[in-house]
Amino acid sequence: QVQLVESGGGLVQAGGSLRLSCAASGRIFSTSTMGWFRQAPGKEREFVATISGSGGTTYYADSVKGRFTISRDIAKNTVALQMNSLKPEDTAVYYCAAAAAKFYATIRNIDYDYWGQGTQVTVSS
Repeated sequence: QVQLVESGGGLVQAGGSLRLSCAASGRIFSTSTMGWFRQAPGKEREFVATISGSGGTTYYADSVKGRFTISRDIAKNTVALQMNSLKPEDTAVYYCAAAAAKFYATIRNIDYDYWGQGTQVTVSS
């Protein structure tokens, strides 16, 4: 059993910042690939950021590149998403995901085995 619990969502004005956290527990390696995805109302879930098991490789969606930063604490088995310069179009439910048996960064949602319950991020204009 694997659990991913997100926290840190909320309401923020455009230009502001939020930091999302995801704590992983259960039968999962602390060095498994982790990622963040988001889903806005009426849209499909989309990739946001991913980080390799070692933390040495990261990929970002073009829409967030330069504004968002993904990081991980292997010892604590957590992953974070620092979101700066937020825009109204960043409004969505953000999901943490884990690829149990993979250690390389991947943007494909089909590579992820476990998903958190999601945390709402709302950016007002």
